[in-house]
Amino acid sequence: MKRTLIIAEAGVNHNGSLNVAKKLAISAKEAGADIVKYQTFNPDALSSKYAEMAQYQKKNMGQTKSQKEMLSRLTLTHDEFIQLARFCDEIGIKFLSTPFDIQSIDFLNELGCDIWKIPSGEITNYPYLVHIAETKKKIIMSTGMSTLTEVVSALDILRSNGATDIQLLHCTTQYPTPYSAVNLKAMLTLKSETGCEVGYSDHTNGIEIPIAAVAMGAVIIEKHFTLDRNMEGPDHKASLEPGELKQMVDSIRHIEEALGDGKKKPADIELSNINIARKSIVAKKFIKRGEVLSEENITTKRPGNGISPMLWTSVLGTNAIRNFEEDELIEI
Repeated sequence: MKRTLIIAEAGVNHNGSLNVAKKLAISAKEAGADIVKYQTFNPDALSSKYAEMAQYQKKNMGQTKSQKEMLSRLTLTHDEFIQLARFCDEIGIKFLSTPFDIQSIDFLNELGCDIWKIPSGEITNYPYLVHIAETKKKIIMSTGMSTLTEVVSALDILRSNGATDIQLLHCTTQYPTPYSAVNLKAMLTLKSETGCEVGYSDHTNGIEIPIAAVAMGAVIIEKHFTLDRNMEGPDHKASLEPGELKQMVDSIRHIEEALGDGKKKPADIELSNINIARKSIVAKKFIKRGEVLSEENITTKRPGNGISPMLWTSVLGTNAIRNFEEDELIEI
């Protein structure tokens, strides 16, 4: 199986602290993730002063304010992102950040990011999609809140403006997502209807659903994580803690190994067990030479290194070629 790309979504769980952002990178590296991903935005360009917080954000933060006010506390400066990208390179994990506005696209492009992660909320943002497509870099696009028609429209815009390498992530934009709203089978629909490789961006509690997505063919898994779910902020409570992230990564690697090549044949390690576990045709009791072999005097028992029971009807009615003791392998 193709190795699953695992994106550890730090997002804004750094709470505006470069030091915490670096600790998140270290944690993602130690967990075995391939990429640690953040979010880059200019609060003034992302949200108007009239945009309200989502219900889950109000609940998780225990307060109500405008999105703009909330976001202003969760940003890193461009200089801090430059330091963070350099730090990720030093410790050996790939840095990635989702841009949420045109200015942030330009900044990350200049920073040298070679992959774009388009968030679900931008899938209907025509100028944003065009700007990203024109860079002609690889794109991973989340499809939360979207109909298939909207996904296809976004793909048309991206492709018509220069994008050629696009992967899609199925997801449900709710934090946390109840299991009943996951609809993992939609991931398969996205693949069949668009021709794109697909993955899954998970917002459920726990690690079971992303593991199941890999078993269903996801080539990318994205999962929010935090240093501590009790930290203040909108996304911490729906995020994995470091030990859980490592457990998810390890489990996904096990699933990849277990899926195999799809060919139904004995595994090499099974071969030595065939004669032990299977049966042969043996004498049910003492049989004299020349006696007719019948269901009265033959049966099937382990080991399996004699005549296969699949030849049962061919053996019945033949004559014993010699004397056979009870349990002795029958020969014909």
